[in-house]
Amino acid sequence: QVQLVESGGGLVQPGGSLRLSCAASGNIFSPNNMGWYRQRPGKGRELVATSSSAGSTVIADSVKERFTISRDNAKRTVDLQMSSLKLEDTAVYYCWIFSGRLDYWGQGTQVTVSS
Repeated sequence: QVQLVESGGGLVQPGGSLRLSCAASGNIFSPNNMGWYRQRPGKGRELVATSSSAGSTVIADSVKERFTISRDNAKRTVDLQMSSLKLEDTAVYYCWIFSGRLDYWGQGTQVTVSS
């Protein structure tokens, strides 16, 4: 069993920054992939950014110039630094890990961008 605990969501004005953090625990296999997805109001869940345990990353085009993903394999954490936030970044952000051929999800953290 794997548990993911997210933190760092909240309310921010357009142009502002937020940092999301996720800590994984439990029976995690290596190699694995960790990252962030989001679900905007009325939309399906979409990939934001992922990082493999080897260090390769995938970042959605819509956030590529503004968001940065980082992970610490030893601490089993993955962070998402979000800058220049836009109204359309408002969403529930979910931490994700693919380990042992299974997907695991965090409970989600709300990010609201509003003036």
